[in-house]
Amino acid sequence: MDDRVKVYEEKMQKAYDFLATDYQSIRAGRANPHVLDKIRVDYYGTPTPLQQVGNISVPEPRIIQIAPWEKSLIKEIEKAIMASDVGITPSNDGAVIRLVFPELTEERRKELVKEVKKKGEDGKVAIRNVRRDGNDAFKKLSKAEDISEDQIKQLEDQLQKITDKFIKDVDALIESKSKEILTV
Repeated sequence: MDDRVKVYEEKMQKAYDFLATDYQSIRAGRANPHVLDKIRVDYYGTPTPLQQVGNISVPEPRIIQIAPWEKSLIKEIEKAIMASDVGITPSNDGAVIRLVFPELTEERRKELVKEVKKKGEDGKVAIRNVRRDGNDAFKKLSKAEDISEDQIKQLEDQLQKITDKFIKDVDALIESKSKEILTV
């Protein structure tokens, strides 16, 4: 594969990885510790990722348990969770914090599937934008350098094959996440 195409493949990979990470934060009725990934706790004046101030575990399918390394952080962690978009009220017993995830309603599941599909479409658009940028760059090459139209066509074909692969991967990701959400 041509190095000029590889640059665009890496950009497409980043768009795909971003989507996959984004999907991890969508809760599907089961407790998934990744819903806490974006939460920052005020740790002695510094916004610190929740994972760095305590141990996060999933003792039961619908419960996330957070055991802070310092008991004094319980109130700060609860405050950070309440301020976030997790949508679950934390409870604590003085030593650990528990988040109990309610069972999702059928209506909420359908809303989440719509959200997953929309984010998937946005991911595909990002991948196609990378392809467009690549094709534009290849056309400029033909003017700037001594490259034949056949070589430009080969570069565009390679880029199209990579684009098709990533679009297929995004479709598979959408399908698997939708299935996970709809599974009761």
